[in-house]
Amino acid sequence: MTTATPAAGSRDLPHPVREDIRLEAVLHALSDPMRLQIVRELAAERTELTCSQFVLPVTKSTSTHHFRVLREAGVIRQCYRGTAKMNGLRRDDLDDLFPGLLDALLAAAARQAARLGG
Repeated sequence: MTTATPAAGSRDLPHPVREDIRLEAVLHALSDPMRLQIVRELAAERTELTCSQFVLPVTKSTSTHHFRVLREAGVIRQCYRGTAKMNGLRRDDLDDLFPGLLDALLAAAARQAARLGG
């Protein structure tokens, strides 16, 4: 898999290029309830959010792991702005590669949350 490689010593994080985003990696990343919650919040906000803006019932190291899985799958893009790590949904890339997938998954997740009272 080709990734955009950050410059030596930079705080940029590696991301897969659009052409290397794989459906199975995206589906795996979204199969976890915490990661799906992150994506739902990013989709609802339609803007970048810092990691600290997410209230997840997990430890900081587990939260970091979830963000890394999403980034490495090509679902989110992370970048540093000052000391804040910003997270943005790669909606354009996902919609281009897998038309309708993200909207269908988000709609299904919303229906499930309503059904389960969450």
